[in-house]
Amino acid sequence: MDNRELIEKAKKAMENSYSPYSNFKVGACLLCSDGTIFTGCNIENGSYGATNCAERTAIFKAVSEGKRDFSKIAIVSSSGDLTFPCGICLQVMAEFMIDKEVILEDNNGDIKIFKVKELLPFAFNL
Repeated sequence: MDNRELIEKAKKAMENSYSPYSNFKVGACLLCSDGTIFTGCNIENGSYGATNCAERTAIFKAVSEGKRDFSKIAIVSSSGDLTFPCGICLQVMAEFMIDKEVILEDNNGDIKIFKVKELLPFAFNL
C-alpha cells in the first residue's frame, strides 16, 4: 500500500474522531508488515488523561489482534497541516517500530516522511 492510500485511509478514520473538547480530529492508518491495516481516531474524555490518540488507538487495535510487526503509520488531522505524534504516542511507536516511517501530509497535500527514531531520538528502551 502506498503512502497516499495510507493518508486517505487515515482521513477516513478521522471521521470517527470523538473530540468534543478540543474539536481537533485526528486519524491514523497503521500498515503491518503482512499488509494488514488498522485505523484509529482520537477519542477524548472529560478526564483528559483518559483521552487516547489516534496513533495509539490503531497500534493497540493491531496488538490486541496479535500483530506486532509494523511497516509504517500515516497520521492526519483536521488542521490540514503536519500533525506530529505526541510524546506518549512516539514512545509506543518506539516499542514496536523504532526504525519505521511516520507519514504526514502538509496543508499543500505534500507528504513528509520521518523515522520514529528521528522524532524520538532518545526513546526509553529496556
